[in-house]
Amino acid sequence: MLKNLISLKNPKSQAAEAFRTLRTNIQFSSLDDDLKSIVVTSTGPGEGKSTVMANLAVTIAQSGKRVVLIDCDFRKPTVHKKFGLPNSQGLTNVLAQDKKTHECIISTNIPNLYVITSGPTPPNPAELLGTKKMKAVLNEVGQMFDMILIDAPPVLAVTDAQILSTLANGTVFVASYGQAEKYGLVKAKEAIEKVGGKVLGVVINKIPEQSKGYYGKYYYYGSS
Repeated sequence: MLKNLISLKNPKSQAAEAFRTLRTNIQFSSLDDDLKSIVVTSTGPGEGKSTVMANLAVTIAQSGKRVVLIDCDFRKPTVHKKFGLPNSQGLTNVLAQDKKTHECIISTNIPNLYVITSGPTPPNPAELLGTKKMKAVLNEVGQMFDMILIDAPPVLAVTDAQILSTLANGTVFVASYGQAEKYGLVKAKEAIEKVGGKVLGVVINKIPEQSKGYYGKYYYYGSS
């Protein structure tokens, strides 16, 4: 079961085109640096970050690049649900046990798209993400794939996204239209930059289709 993957189910739709535009904008957002790993997060829950990331992963895979989507939202994992995958083992088994990284990489029925699910919920998510093992996993995966997309918990809720932002090349925020507050976005941006993370931009999600100047329900703009 593939949930909310408009880029796959209706590739000619305005929303799917918006994700292709997002893919292009991200590719050109950092011309001087190799942009290979991206953290996708939000300021609060329910803003659609996992849905946006899953659709972005599909569009990147459709462009011919090998992409892996890693669910690092240990507190509320949803990536396995969107792709209809089991979650009995995953990243937490690699970080806390002796599971090998390649044993937890799952191929999807979408060419070039792979997933590493979160695995069983650990009692210490932030501590696991901050280990040398996590950095080693990303380095290992980086040798296998062209692009790594990392699903992180909301920035203002826990420190996980801050930790992950220091391990990735850039961070993208997903903000829900009519829900996200400007103050929250500013605080989230400051939190990422405070630890040395790089903010690439913001995806405005759930925009009413009648709004002028937008592609369907999704729109992207780069950060200043």
